[in-house]
Amino acid sequence: MVERGHSPRARHDEIHQALVWEDADVLVAALRPGGGDTIVSIASAGDNVFALLAAGAERVIALDANPAQLACVRLRAAMYATHTHDEFLELIGSRPSGRRAHLLMQAASRLSAEDRAFWASRQEDLVRHGVGGIGVVERRFRTFRQWALPFIHNEATVSDLLRPRAPEARKEFFEKTWNNWGWRMMMRVLCSRAVMKRMGLDAAALRHAGGVVAEAERLLRKAMVDQDPSSNPYLHWMLTGDHGEALPRAFEAHRHEVIRNRLDRLEVRVGTVETLAAEGVKADGFNMSDVFETMTPEAHEKAYAAVLQMARPGARLAYWNMTTPRSAPASLAGMVKRSGEVEAKLKPIDRAFFYSDFVVEEVL
Repeated sequence: MVERGHSPRARHDEIHQALVWEDADVLVAALRPGGGDTIVSIASAGDNVFALLAAGAERVIALDANPAQLACVRLRAAMYATHTHDEFLELIGSRPSGRRAHLLMQAASRLSAEDRAFWASRQEDLVRHGVGGIGVVERRFRTFRQWALPFIHNEATVSDLLRPRAPEARKEFFEKTWNNWGWRMMMRVLCSRAVMKRMGLDAAALRHAGGVVAEAERLLRKAMVDQDPSSNPYLHWMLTGDHGEALPRAFEAHRHEVIRNRLDRLEVRVGTVETLAAEGVKADGFNMSDVFETMTPEAHEKAYAAVLQMARPGARLAYWNMTTPRSAPASLAGMVKRSGEVEAKLKPIDRAFFYSDFVVEEVL
């Protein structure tokens, strides 16, 4: 989801996303991190940072302007170091648990006093909802599940949507059962300018939001019909509040030990791409999340120039757009090429159904 570190309304003591809502599978395929590579990644809650670490990057720099988001990354690192895979899933919220307070205490023993105080102040919500359930975005999804969705579909229908089906059966279920009048009306309300503004989209984004209802309907149909919803962790959490058996890449069992053994390759940095470039950092890949969309055109150009200053030849950039089209600024477009073939392969399998575009560019 949108990284609010660049918004003037953002609070930097608040967790905006306690989970990452961008598909790590397409991100890793786009950036292709390997031995010797340095990857700069917008931290957000950290899930895609750890996915890139597991994929083989020599060094991953988790960068964010919001210290609260970096606290999420450090807690996850402590959880990987301390917990078994099952314990990790319980504490993050992917699985039910009655021992989250105990698991948090174990992980917190590896944190600084400042981070321990940060998480102690949020322990009540964390025990109830898991580490992944306490961000602003996740609270809004919880409100949606508790106060809107039950008027349209009951728990049995939600469970039915999330079970495996053949493509034709998915289409039939969506058209005959899921996409009823109530669902369509709710989509129009949720995608209205008033609600989107309350969700934190700024005026620049809303200027491009005229077709947002149709685009949202298209993307949700893609997630529920074209793709298999039973394997979509983002859809699963939005509708149920946990991941069930559909886990994000960094939470999968076979990557748990890999990440644990590579934690020494992770750097957690507060700041922006401009501050990182000023330090002389060089990198082979950049996960820019969707930060460009939150910026003015002038700020976008400045940030993009900073990325290019850090980029080694052949470096790749990957990022998402929701409502505002963003790609290389015109003044810098001659320094990169857009990887259309890569995008064409990855967009159809991108399970992050919030985004209208996924951009991959390569530095010349």
